[in-house]
Amino acid sequence: MTTNTESGSPTGRARAVALAAGRGFVLALVTLPPAVVLYTLTLVSLALVPVGVGAYTTPWLLTGVRVFADRRRMLAAEWAGVRIPASYRPLPEGAGPWARTYAMLRDPAVWRDLRWLQVDMTAGFVTALLPAALVLYPLEGLAVAAGLWRPFSASGGYWYGFVHVTGQASALAAGALAVVLLGLSPLAPRLLAAHFRLTRAVLGASQGELAERVRVLTETRRDAVDTSAAELRRIERDLHDGAQARLVAMGMDLGTIEALVDRDPAKAKELLARTRRSSADALTELRDLVRGIHPPVLAERGLGDAVRALALRLPVATEVNVELSGRADAPVESAAYFAVSEVLTNAVKHSGADRIWIDLHQAEEERGGTLRISVTDNGRGGAVIGAGTGLAGVERRLATFDGVLAVSSPAGGPTMVTMEIPCA
Repeated sequence: MTTNTESGSPTGRARAVALAAGRGFVLALVTLPPAVVLYTLTLVSLALVPVGVGAYTTPWLLTGVRVFADRRRMLAAEWAGVRIPASYRPLPEGAGPWARTYAMLRDPAVWRDLRWLQVDMTAGFVTALLPAALVLYPLEGLAVAAGLWRPFSASGGYWYGFVHVTGQASALAAGALAVVLLGLSPLAPRLLAAHFRLTRAVLGASQGELAERVRVLTETRRDAVDTSAAELRRIERDLHDGAQARLVAMGMDLGTIEALVDRDPAKAKELLARTRRSSADALTELRDLVRGIHPPVLAERGLGDAVRALALRLPVATEVNVELSGRADAPVESAAYFAVSEVLTNAVKHSGADRIWIDLHQAEEERGGTLRISVTDNGRGGAVIGAGTGLAGVERRLATFDGVLAVSSPAGGPTMVTMEIPCA
């Protein structure tokens, strides 16, 4: 309540106007030169991409543009409460300059940044300077009325707006105009907010991109529902054909044992032994079923140890390298685990490899980072997404979490399957 009262008082309003004018002045004069330099150098670098030089300079310059845009996003949130979310695509880890350049140039957010630089150097500069002009220009008019016009009287007078000041009477007219303009100075905070709304209009995602995003999300969520339904049917089938059938048989055997225990103890003992074996088999099947739903080691010890345990059960020599700074959310870990499991199953069944390498790495970023997993084998190669190898299912599983799947598998091998999943 104290803050609201203070901001509604004349002193609070004057402070807000002065603050908006100062911030607009800083934006107009301090950010314009970097925008011009970044835009010019980026155009030159893009022109040099075909000859090879631009492939090395463009990623650095586009990263600088991104940092510059992120700085404006932060100022928009802090100074005007205007939120401008960033929507950059993740860059491939360990990629060369050509791959990084093409990946960045395929990102619509990068081209939005460049269009924003054009706007920021023109309309953005004007809208940033207006709050300061609404405060400083009336002060100049009052100074003219107080006698600032006198040094210019010998050279034809002084122009203030549309008032030609040649004497004290016209100077007072200029002062009256300054008072009128000074009455508009409370609009300075709104003009500063208008500058940031203009920034949001250019830097924000377009309606077409949002529609495409909704379409992708709808498709991936539908795939997730279909996958969940198929998983439930599998669990029901496994229970019906496995543990449930054994439990029914055990119940019948126990009934028979109850009838034989007095008149044929030897036969009853034989049935008891068989029932004990059936109970052990049913317990094993239930454990396998639970492991297929959510492995206990994954819940207790995390993705790294779960993948190591998975590798120990493979008939192929497997090396696992884990570089994880922490644990991701449980759904992300589960999706990653079963994706790795499916890829390893494909490698064992179809590749003919005698060695497999698994690397788990977490890239630290702002929103939780990205989980990057690569599975490499020395098999015959030729793996293709959608060719019946199960990789299409892995791709759908990862897409539910905005993850991506990349496969490099030339004929003759080796095969490298790379998966990236946002941790947030």
